[in-house]
Amino acid sequence: MSISKKQAEVSVNTASIKDYTTPLRNADDKLLAELGYKAEFKREFSMIETIAFAFSIMGVVASVASTFSFPLVSGGHVGMVWGWLIPCFFVMAVASSMAELVSSMPTSAGLYYFSAKLAPPKYSALASWITGWANITGQVTLVCSIDFTCAQMIATAIAVSSDGAMIVSSGATYGILLVILFTHGLVCSAATNVLARLNLFYVIINVGTTIAAIIALLVCSGDNKVSTKDAFTMFENNTGWSNNGWAFLLAFTAPMWTLTGYDSAAHISEEVAGAQRTAPIAILVGVFGTQVLGWLLFIACSFATTSVTNLLTGALPLPMGQLFLDVLGKRGMLTIWSFIIVVQFVTGAAQGVDASRVVFAFARDNALPGSHWWKRINRHTQTPVNAVWLVMAGAAVCGLLGFSAAALSSLAGASVIGLYVSYATPIFLRITSGRDKLVPGTFSLGRWYMPIGIIAVAWVSFIVVLLLFPPTQTATPAGMNYAVVIIMGVFVFASISWVVSAHKWFHGPIKNIDEPRSSLEGKEL
Repeated sequence: MSISKKQAEVSVNTASIKDYTTPLRNADDKLLAELGYKAEFKREFSMIETIAFAFSIMGVVASVASTFSFPLVSGGHVGMVWGWLIPCFFVMAVASSMAELVSSMPTSAGLYYFSAKLAPPKYSALASWITGWANITGQVTLVCSIDFTCAQMIATAIAVSSDGAMIVSSGATYGILLVILFTHGLVCSAATNVLARLNLFYVIINVGTTIAAIIALLVCSGDNKVSTKDAFTMFENNTGWSNNGWAFLLAFTAPMWTLTGYDSAAHISEEVAGAQRTAPIAILVGVFGTQVLGWLLFIACSFATTSVTNLLTGALPLPMGQLFLDVLGKRGMLTIWSFIIVVQFVTGAAQGVDASRVVFAFARDNALPGSHWWKRINRHTQTPVNAVWLVMAGAAVCGLLGFSAAALSSLAGASVIGLYVSYATPIFLRITSGRDKLVPGTFSLGRWYMPIGIIAVAWVSFIVVLLLFPPTQTATPAGMNYAVVIIMGVFVFASISWVVSAHKWFHGPIKNIDEPRSSLEGKEL
């Protein structure tokens, strides 16, 4: 049955219900009811606040600072400039396909809901199950990756301010992570209107710090820059891979880690006014803005980097910190670094909100252990506070991997793989079994959905394989890429759960428009 027929059926059923608890306040809630869900959030995200949220969750300057080592190792100047630019075109294909799906079905369930609606009926629940678990894996590990890097940034600032006399240990860094996660738990538990206003601050500090970093690197480096030719064409292979082409491809890790989380516009769509139009615009503007600012920042870094080797062998844990220290001096570095820490902190806060909405939605469809607890909406804030703290607890557990540098790096790769698998699955279904099922929203790719979707799926397939490879040709236990272990661990858990029991009780998204909030039973959409 097509989505349009299914939505019409749900709409008819909804119209006949006289006693459901949430009235249809506006067109957004009416569409949400047609999708099978009652409105449980206040729609207090405006267009500009939704764009700010999607943009802030990628935290361009902080994300570049976090992943700067990847292009340095995998190509040097070429890795910085072209290793960022090339993936941007393919990521935009993924974002465009996702924007079309969000415009058609704006619900916090997002990607796993799309998969359920576009898959063949026989495999609808399984597609939803796989997509949901992949997305949750990516969401929680990304919260951990962002916040752990924030802790590392604080450790870098401490090392610089003490002139190297105080080096923060792994245990102390983990302690800083726990403080950050606790603070984010408090922030993410706030009411929707508070979160919406905070994102205006987030985007200002994000864009402002990025522009300041670009100007500072270009101006303060003075004549101590590389030539334009070297900035754009000098290649250095520090990976240990003998093939320079393959070594360069590994630089793609930086933009792929940065350009994640833009599905957030889908996950807060039940809190957005005019979601069919606002959410897809937020995705496209957020991704494009991050791509442009990120490229300009990497170009500035390339000009200011006179020795790739010195940055890679510096005493500081993050090479970007060493670059700022070399160019700006101690006081200048600490000033700009303080703002970058703030950007990373607010990026983690935005990601925490996003992840909590995914957990809430999956629990609302009774897909998680203890779903009755995680899908509760706090009566004071009208936000899923329990889901927020589950995300923070999961991130804290993942943070234990930070005691191993290889495991921490693998965690970042696992977050990208988990998220992009969940992005590509509904897109793949859209161009295969779901070609005639999608009811276009206000944003549609029209006939271009097929070539754009093919490009998006092919790119994700390629990048997932790439991110599973170790950073060097001769892998050692200390330098191995353990992303496959993390991803396979979740996959095995989800598979065994499905085979043993989930296939009996999980039937995909369930409608709750005609049932009490506390009910654990649901009807298949």
